[in-house]
Amino acid sequence: HGTRRVTRTEHDGTITVIADAFDGRPLNSPNDVIVAHDGGIWFTDPHYGIMTNYEGFAAEQENACVVYRVDPATGALDVMVGDMNCPNGLAFSPDEGRLYVADTGRMFTQDAQEIRVYDMADGRPVNGRHFHTIRPGCADGIRVDSDGNLWSSAADGVHCIAPDGRLLGKILVPELVSNLCFGGRAKHELYITA
Repeated sequence: HGTRRVTRTEHDGTITVIADAFDGRPLNSPNDVIVAHDGGIWFTDPHYGIMTNYEGFAAEQENACVVYRVDPATGALDVMVGDMNCPNGLAFSPDEGRLYVADTGRMFTQDAQEIRVYDMADGRPVNGRHFHTIRPGCADGIRVDSDGNLWSSAADGVHCIAPDGRLLGKILVPELVSNLCFGGRAKHELYITA
């Protein structure tokens, strides 16, 4: 959040800036990022890092809170989802036919907090709709496993949600979970930050 940009660290340690502005205005505070099979870099840009000095540095918000895509060939930045309060975590289904985005709501408001799902049509998310609401807490980091189940951070641990939005189960953790990912040799190990 502090630098208000998306970067790539090269093997020699140098930093390549992927995105730091939209229409000439600085990004808010890029938060979560995924890379599609076509090389497009998708990221959320909520305002959490500029609202206070807690997660970044307080600053004026000059862009809406949206989901962006960086074109892999041109580096052009395009708004892909603009109908959310404050998009946070994001993930594609295994076939990239669906995009899931966690809306954690704006700071200092009582916005609805939910996970939304979008169908992908011609490379763009369409038909956005409610998918699931995390209780207790709200979704922050989300990932999808090879079976298409969505895994979400929550106030009581990690929740596993079926592709139809049903809660399948929870991994209870005694701390607030912020993010998660799959890894290991078989990519079936779950790593969490709490």
